[in-house]
Amino acid sequence: MSEVRVPTLGESVTEATVATWFKKPGDAVAVDEMLCELETDKVTVEVPSPAAGTLSEIVAAEGETVGVDALLAQISEGAGAPAPAAEPAPEPKAAPEPEPEPEPEPEPAPAPAEAEAAPQGGDEVPVMVPTLGESVTEATVSTWFKAEGDSVAADEMLCELETDKVSVEVPAPAAGVLGKILAPEGSTVAAGGQLATLSGSGAPASAAPAPAAAPAAAPASNGKDVEDAPSAKKMMAEHGLSSDQVEGSGKDGRVMKEDVQKAVAAGAQAAAVATAPTPEPAAIPRGPVTADDADREERVKMTRLRQTIARRLKDSQNTAAMLTTYNEVDMTEVMALRNEYKDLFLKKHGVKLGFMSFFTKACCHALKEVPEVNAEIDGTDIVYKNYVHMGIAAGTPTGLVVPVIRDADSMSFAAIEKAIAEKGARAREGKLSMAEMQGGSFTISNGGVYGSLMSSPILNPPQSGILGMHKIQERPMVINGEITIRPMMYLALSYDHRIVDGKGAVTFLVRVKEALEDPRRLLMDL
Repeated sequence: MSEVRVPTLGESVTEATVATWFKKPGDAVAVDEMLCELETDKVTVEVPSPAAGTLSEIVAAEGETVGVDALLAQISEGAGAPAPAAEPAPEPKAAPEPEPEPEPEPEPAPAPAEAEAAPQGGDEVPVMVPTLGESVTEATVSTWFKAEGDSVAADEMLCELETDKVSVEVPAPAAGVLGKILAPEGSTVAAGGQLATLSGSGAPASAAPAPAAAPAAAPASNGKDVEDAPSAKKMMAEHGLSSDQVEGSGKDGRVMKEDVQKAVAAGAQAAAVATAPTPEPAAIPRGPVTADDADREERVKMTRLRQTIARRLKDSQNTAAMLTTYNEVDMTEVMALRNEYKDLFLKKHGVKLGFMSFFTKACCHALKEVPEVNAEIDGTDIVYKNYVHMGIAAGTPTGLVVPVIRDADSMSFAAIEKAIAEKGARAREGKLSMAEMQGGSFTISNGGVYGSLMSSPILNPPQSGILGMHKIQERPMVINGEITIRPMMYLALSYDHRIVDGKGAVTFLVRVKEALEDPRRLLMDL
């Protein structure tokens, strides 16, 4: 007898509501087959079967509230042993019949062939959603590279998922034939959910999707029923709301508890304020467009990554008291040093010597003197970080990402250049993991590679500082009373004025300028 218990629901989440049971007592279940769906205040969690067998008892019915590790159901393993084999292969039952009756001798001949086909057709491998990263609970199926019935090799890419931050490719867990696609393009899937089934060989592929469709039918019909969460129904009844008055954010538009909370809060705010609330800029509809213009326009849905970039940048402007201060740096000494040693550097370390390592080192040097630029606000506290996890903003075909070089303050020039090259390549290929883009304490953005002469970068929250690099351009400068042409670059530091004063911001930029105009200061820690 196996127990089905409530899994870990996430940080600070202690209970959930049983939303839907996909199986009923007496049903045969396979390993990892979805049994039920739990709802918390934040996410929906699917509970898989820990073992193959028969669902003998449901302890927590739909609508009940259960705590972490609470008992949900019991699975009888012994009775369920033949269940997986019974779906694809009634042949084993046909095989014993010829034994007591030796008269029909032709029947044993097809029996071995059927017995061989049985494990092949029944050898289905589920294609699951991989781990998406910290705090990421769902993704959108962006593209399927294979169609149902296509042969695939082990580790061959089947589809691409898109999360709020990165794109994730899903490889085939084994070689075989792609059976039923359970999550088509555009659908939203939860972490750990099933995407498709994979048959063991090409021969039984036509038969394999048929049995696979049976267990898949339960979740599919559930999604189309759009049954609101029990906790949401209860709260709507308490506040006199109908489902038409609440916009659902759950699977297939299901109304969740948090949606009702938002609707109740919005109603209270509307009652308190006499005038109607001003809609956010994103909610303002477009102006009238002529039919001729409409025919020449193309409407493309924003990717989840682009939506997240837009939301985070706007949140940064709304939350932080953002201010930008500027300076300029003479790049003569850095360029001379780079030209002198770039060939030796490449020969010894196998990576080109660029400007980013100089700027990274200069920022690490300045952050030690002005630690508030390397800090962040947490409620009413200021968190000072005794390390530098340097974010390097990188433009990709899908949008702006910021991979993080951890402990950059303790790295050499060569290590920094290698890390920047490696993470830049992974960013362009869309292969950065969530962990590689989290935990940054300061960011450098190089708009100069695109020809930008001056700009004001936006903070990468919750960081309190970001340095903007720009194009190197020769300009006439007065040096020792004489006009001379020098390669100059404008620097821009955007900072959170809530914790960084003007003096600290200017001091930071001056220290970066001094380190770049005399790189020997970096070696001597001056």
